[in-house]
Amino acid sequence: MASSVALSHAFPFDPSYGHGSVDTLLGVPAPPAPEDFDAFWRERYARARAVATRPELGPVEDERDGVRVHRVAYTSVGGVRLGGWLALPAEGPVRHGFVVGHGYGGRQGPGRDLPPPLPGSAAILPCARGMGERGRVDGLPDLAADHVLHGIGSRDTYVIGDCAADLWCAASALTELAPELSAAGRPGGPRLGYLGESFGGGLGALALPWDDRFGAAQLTVPTFGNHPLRLILPCVGSGEAVRAHHREHPEVTDVLRYFDAATAATRLTLPTLVAAALFDPAVPPPGQFAVYNALAGERELQVLTAGHFAYRGMTAQAAELDANRTRFFGERLTAV
Repeated sequence: MASSVALSHAFPFDPSYGHGSVDTLLGVPAPPAPEDFDAFWRERYARARAVATRPELGPVEDERDGVRVHRVAYTSVGGVRLGGWLALPAEGPVRHGFVVGHGYGGRQGPGRDLPPPLPGSAAILPCARGMGERGRVDGLPDLAADHVLHGIGSRDTYVIGDCAADLWCAASALTELAPELSAAGRPGGPRLGYLGESFGGGLGALALPWDDRFGAAQLTVPTFGNHPLRLILPCVGSGEAVRAHHREHPEVTDVLRYFDAATAATRLTLPTLVAAALFDPAVPPPGQFAVYNALAGERELQVLTAGHFAYRGMTAQAAELDANRTRFFGERLTAV
């Protein structure tokens, strides 16, 4: 495990943000929750679970690594129709299910998110609303710096809340398309896992505390952690757009309190593997570690040298994380 990092870079700020060791990052706290934080999220979750997702499975687009990859579409909150990909085992029954969130660059294809961590898994790879061709929604910007500000004037209209709901609806679509994963078909307990990186990591922290269909999660370089800190830390990611907006509209702080991934993590009791970076110009590491530090349940940490940045040894660390992911979910998800 790396304990400190010094990488050559040309950024006008320090992407380690003055934290020279894991020890100092392990001390970053989560902001306190608004009094009605839980009620706000539970009500949003209830609305999402009431959606008839009407999933539609398209033809096979690819077959590799033991899975057949289909196009998929489903309905989310607000009647929005979203798309993505669904991977099903090429042979044998479905034994596990995964929902896979993506980063703020959107998703143009399954990429390295497949195969799923465990054999015999079905995986839905949804496109968040506004992101990518299959997530396109009229009136929603697809550029991260614009998307992250959409509806930010109110907690009820902020797009991040709807993006979390998109994950809940994706899970509903997955269990309908793979009925072995439904509540009636899982007498041994929950079998859904969640994988999310960057934007998808932050969304996972916001969405998972309220959804008992999931049994374990992995959050990699999660964003949206500790907004009060994020508002004072320069970066090159979507957080910089929020910082600029906040300078003109300081009242947005009250909205961001409801969308803080570290605050939500204080309610997250699922076993959770977090991969957090010591150096990251796009998602400041103190925010990533704030999510890990706040987790209320069983947790495991893998420290990465850097996130959103190419570095020597990056391929080896990715391979180590893949191996940890397989072990972690294999030990915690219940097989049929």
